[in-house]
Amino acid sequence: MAIGLIIIGDEILSGKRTDQHFPKVVQMLKQRGLQLSWAEYVGDEPARLVALLKRSFASGDIVFSFGGIGATPDDHTRQAAADALGLPLVLHPQGKVNIQQRITEMGAEAGVPADLNSPENLHRLKMAEFVDGAELIPNPYNKIAGFAVREHYFVPGFPVMSWPMIEWVLDTHYPHLFNQVPHAEHALLVYETAESLLTPLMVRLEAEFPLIKVFSLPSVGDAQTRRHIELGVKGEPAQATAAFAQMCAALDTLQAEYTTI
Repeated sequence: MAIGLIIIGDEILSGKRTDQHFPKVVQMLKQRGLQLSWAEYVGDEPARLVALLKRSFASGDIVFSFGGIGATPDDHTRQAAADALGLPLVLHPQGKVNIQQRITEMGAEAGVPADLNSPENLHRLKMAEFVDGAELIPNPYNKIAGFAVREHYFVPGFPVMSWPMIEWVLDTHYPHLFNQVPHAEHALLVYETAESLLTPLMVRLEAEFPLIKVFSLPSVGDAQTRRHIELGVKGEPAQATAAFAQMCAALDTLQAEYTTI
């Protein structure tokens, strides 16, 4: 089953904020023997977001979505998810209770009794309006939950909230997927060699070892490092080991200079 990532927000696309979610999700998955298959960035544009979610729901993938589930005018994710599924938004009973508990706690901290029926606090309940049938994702930071529907998991854009929420989803719903696909990776640096010279070797290895992928990452070098290519194999451990041995032997035949990493 593939795992996808959606990161939402004009502030990301405009450069006002730098996305931190992509590398963190990759790290969380790697720690559990899982791998990200795809990622998409999208702004706060309802029509585009609905179209993306329609494709995403139809894929059958596990999808983590960051951002846009607040209650301000630029938060469209909850409505977009509902529109993509053709379902209504409904006020989630426990989500409502969680928000009211948070409001009450904030009032107590400020020494002011909380008025749960004030316009401001009633508006906050919009953050508990989720797609009909959605389940809650607990938020350990402030109790204001995210929501899950059809293996899509919608969390806030704030890392302090969203990252523990995603870890909870993984550890609660998908431990049976952890470390199920054996994986190994071997790489080396090839110096001052044209990538075109190495391409036939890469094609041959992938043809002979169907359970591996060969990767090539060229670098023009810098003041500390000469021009080089990071060349390697990854995939099923036994095939990766055998393919890497053949790669090294082929480089020796080419009299290419390289070091393993």
